[in-house]
Amino acid sequence: MNVLTKIGCVFYAIATAAIAIQQMIYGDFCPIFFPPWPNPMPGYTLFAYVFSLGLIAACFFILRGKNAFASALLLGGLLLIMLFLGQVPWEYLVFPHKKTHLGVWGLPLKELAWAGGAFCIAGACKADDKLRATQYSLVRFLERLIPFGPAFFSITMILFGVCHLLYTPGIADMIPSWIPGHVFWVYFTAAALIAAGVSIVIKVWRGMSSLLLGTMIFLWFVLLHVPSAIKDPLVDKGNLVFSAFSALAFSGIALVISGVTSQGNMYNGNVLISPDKGIY
Repeated sequence: MNVLTKIGCVFYAIATAAIAIQQMIYGDFCPIFFPPWPNPMPGYTLFAYVFSLGLIAACFFILRGKNAFASALLLGGLLLIMLFLGQVPWEYLVFPHKKTHLGVWGLPLKELAWAGGAFCIAGACKADDKLRATQYSLVRFLERLIPFGPAFFSITMILFGVCHLLYTPGIADMIPSWIPGHVFWVYFTAAALIAAGVSIVIKVWRGMSSLLLGTMIFLWFVLLHVPSAIKDPLVDKGNLVFSAFSALAFSGIALVISGVTSQGNMYNGNVLISPDKGIY
């Protein structure tokens, strides 16, 4: 891994582990990972603790750099399961709002991006780590999802950009009063999210666009989310803290994509391929 990729992995792992710790403090799921069903299943709290421990373990291995490939793949697979068995049914069976409103899909889209980030990290791991892990059939199956990691992340970024255009007044209110031109920055952010997401998908200027995207989201983390989280850290079970770490994780994913794109080789299955011909 190069320095940029390592920084992205650190951001992603710290953010994920921090949210897992918060889940254990509250004995409940962050809505990003599992929605608030009205009648929780038996053992719900225990499930939240076990899930949180799994997140922390995966982040430990990602930060350690050993067994990171299998850990990242298993994390990505787990998040996809939580998305399709938790978020999507909740949207259709419980959440009362009209499903054609893009804004109601914010949480599922965040989890999709989070899962995509795990697959991006797996794709950035060292070849020897991968070859050891592929002796397990589940790992080999999940390995096929690595090329989709950037797309999962980009879908969320593009649709979040569209949300900035659809819900401009509400998003403008989130910008601190000391920053002038709120509406301008909402439109600027929308254009940046959509452009970067498209660039990553079509692989045109992917390295530069993902680097700029990661930098922009990190600035949000510092300028918008951290002050809000410090001001009201306990409101709605730490929802503002969750949002802050979401921004840090997404910044990390973008940096991982940029770092891997800038490397001389990219991994796809058992073949090392050049960046201009790769599908990662």
